[in-house]
Amino acid sequence: MISSNSNPQIKQLIKLQNKSRYRKQEGLFLVEGSKLVAEAAVHGCLQKIYLMESREGREEERVKPLLEQYPYEIVSDEVFLQISDTITPQGVIGLVTMPKYSWESLLEGERKQFVVLDDLRDPGNLGTIMRTAEGAGMSGVILSKESVDLFNPKVVRSTMGSIFRVPYYYSDDLVQVLQQLKEQGITLYATAMEGSVVYDQPDYTTGAAVIIGNEANGVSDKVFAQVDKRIRIPMEGQLESLNAAVSCAIVTYEMARQRRNSLLD
Repeated sequence: MISSNSNPQIKQLIKLQNKSRYRKQEGLFLVEGSKLVAEAAVHGCLQKIYLMESREGREEERVKPLLEQYPYEIVSDEVFLQISDTITPQGVIGLVTMPKYSWESLLEGERKQFVVLDDLRDPGNLGTIMRTAEGAGMSGVILSKESVDLFNPKVVRSTMGSIFRVPYYYSDDLVQVLQQLKEQGITLYATAMEGSVVYDQPDYTTGAAVIIGNEANGVSDKVFAQVDKRIRIPMEGQLESLNAAVSCAIVTYEMARQRRNSLLD
């Protein structure tokens, strides 16, 4: 049993929870709870399991079989609380390899419908957008290099497992990536209050990417310059904008609706 926070494994786990640069360097991150640990195993990403001492022998059914397949450690409650990112830990943490995708692999799919995130900063928004992208059947999520880390513990939790199923790509040069999308015949859309059409009017079935901007500043000028069509989401009252994840959900589910209808025609 590990009972000291000076243990090299514990030091590594704490760094993985707290430091984005270290996660990228190692290609590893942590997941908490039996559901995400089991998801990691299904997708071939799980490396090791850490169990809270007071929960030993009381693991959920989906975790018990994994203890016969993967190395695991028992960790004292006091130390486990230091490696957990939640106030009330579920008692199981997985050390996980990051799923990785190439730019080319994102473009291989038939649907050609993407979400593009321009300096999105809120972990909860990113987690929700990943879940939405899965639910709406998007081909992938493209992020600017300044966007929040996908493997931030808060993001990981809020994806509810979509982090293992939705292809993603961080771009060092988002403008260049947008230009490449256009070369592939993919139309770029961004929400705007002025000079735009209602979001359900364009035809998204021939290839589309919706750009979601920074929560405070919206889509940057250099990215907006690449946009083919501006769309708006009608709102009543005195609202000026919707939450980034909500806007993304509205537009991507319209994309999904059109895609389904086109298959029925």
